[in-house]
Amino acid sequence: MPRRKLPLRTLDPRLPFTRAEALRAGIDDAALASSAYHQVFWGVHLSADVAPTLVMRALAALTISPPTAVVTHHTAARLWGGVPPDSSDVHLTVPRVHRPKVAGIRPHRVVRMPVPVTRRGLPMTSAERTFLDLGRWCDLVDLVVLGDSLVRAGATTPQRLVDAAATWDGTHRTLVRRAAAFVRDRVDSPMESRLRMLLVLAGLPEPVVNIDVADQDGRVRYRIDLSFPDQRLGIEFDGRHHIERQGQWESDLLRREDLESEGWSFVVVLASQLYGDPAGVLARVAAAMRTHGIRVPRRLDPQWRRHFPGRDER
Repeated sequence: MPRRKLPLRTLDPRLPFTRAEALRAGIDDAALASSAYHQVFWGVHLSADVAPTLVMRALAALTISPPTAVVTHHTAARLWGGVPPDSSDVHLTVPRVHRPKVAGIRPHRVVRMPVPVTRRGLPMTSAERTFLDLGRWCDLVDLVVLGDSLVRAGATTPQRLVDAAATWDGTHRTLVRRAAAFVRDRVDSPMESRLRMLLVLAGLPEPVVNIDVADQDGRVRYRIDLSFPDQRLGIEFDGRHHIERQGQWESDLLRREDLESEGWSFVVVLASQLYGDPAGVLARVAAAMRTHGIRVPRRLDPQWRRHFPGRDER
């Protein structure tokens, strides 16, 4: 594997270093194999008292990669604060002429290298380019989740993603353009993104994301996940999993009761329902919409089933 030509430097074991650098510093193979160090990837090591964070793993991968390698795809998305599909590998883009093979490093070989930006001291693709690159590795809903999370992290905006997708000449152009059009601001969690996408893929009207409900003095009292403010209908994802969140859950219940006294109604959706019975979720939401005078199609668009099959249909 063609390696990055490292300048002669004083070895700092708290940063990734190669075996050659260790030997020059008087650290032999027996010492490298001891509990004082751990091997991040083949040929690159780190002091055992330094946590192998994603930044450190990315730096280690770059240390033994071609000199023009760039951190991209799933790894770049996570470093931007986004939520991509799971991947334990460090993803790098490298020139096509190189064929790196190191366990734990996933190379993406291209003819035309992306223009990197610097993020956390690493050469990385921009948030927009990262979103576009992951069009090959995500379905529509996962890509919207990624876009929403990148916006939430302050790495980009919905309009910048739309603009980038409009001029993208890479693979999966139709998918990234469609996903970018669904990305919204102020989305608090991936499950809120998924719930919203279930509704819109079924052809239901799209709710407003995370509106603030203010009192008479203009002070914000509540935020509602998804809503139709004019009809005072809220749709909320309840993701409590642990007893230590009991206080937050009780606060949410009191908040809903307060809003219900002012004419609001709520449909509350649990994770088990979203994944296990999406048809039931749609039926409940559609019924609530009709009750509140919101126009609902007579027949739901079946495309939601591709992304939300439900447990009985898997």
